[in-house]
Amino acid sequence: MTTLKSKDLNVQINAGELVSLIKNKHEFIHQKGSPGWSHSDTEMFPVIGPTDDAQFKVKTPQKDAILDQHGLLRELEYKLVKADDAHALFKKEYKADTQVKNSKYNSNEKLPSDSVKHPEYLYWPYDFTFKKSFKLTDNGLEIVFDIEGEKGMPFMLGYHPAFNLVTDKPVIKTEHCTVSLDEVMAVGSRALSVLDSSTITLQDKYELTLKTKGFKHFMLWTEVKNMICIEPITFYPYAVNQKNLDSGFMKLDNQKNHFSVKIEV
Repeated sequence: MTTLKSKDLNVQINAGELVSLIKNKHEFIHQKGSPGWSHSDTEMFPVIGPTDDAQFKVKTPQKDAILDQHGLLRELEYKLVKADDAHALFKKEYKADTQVKNSKYNSNEKLPSDSVKHPEYLYWPYDFTFKKSFKLTDNGLEIVFDIEGEKGMPFMLGYHPAFNLVTDKPVIKTEHCTVSLDEVMAVGSRALSVLDSSTITLQDKYELTLKTKGFKHFMLWTEVKNMICIEPITFYPYAVNQKNLDSGFMKLDNQKNHFSVKIEV
């Protein structure tokens, strides 16, 4: 466990996963074991969204990749590079075409004849290094993502944090719209899109604001009333047929791309 501390904030990171952000004794991060989701944050890379309708094949300029929902980065382990009381840096490295065991694969899974079984192994035809850093700020936490690899590599990026809810009627606001928890739950597993926004605010017992750079949109997802995932994304995957998921790719520019999320509390 890596801990960052300031006068007002206490942040805990477990192997690159943000598991706690406490201010004035209030926990903002959804806790594992609570209803809703078995994680507290993760990254969606190099694709966002499901791929089962495309038989888990994703088109790239090199060749088809085999990827499950939200890509394969989440199947890799972070390595701690360095840390002190106010900063922490983690990274994941991937070698092109390396087969990665898929946690969604179940050899005993029995499906209807028209269903597609999750692949046992995933792969991507490009090398990349993915760095995730945390830095305490005056009023919260900044999380930075740096992607390094072959120039022109296609990719999408999404950050998938889950936040604790304690009131009956939390509200999510952007400069363009206001969304209720009931509206998010009504959309279900597809996740509700909040497009063309770089700032979003969760109003619960305490207010929390996400300010992003590099991302273009947000997705909102939950199936319970005690948590909500507010996810900065570069592309909303449900806007296209899964077989055309490559239409949402960005391209790696000058061997490095930089994205950030500030969580202000």
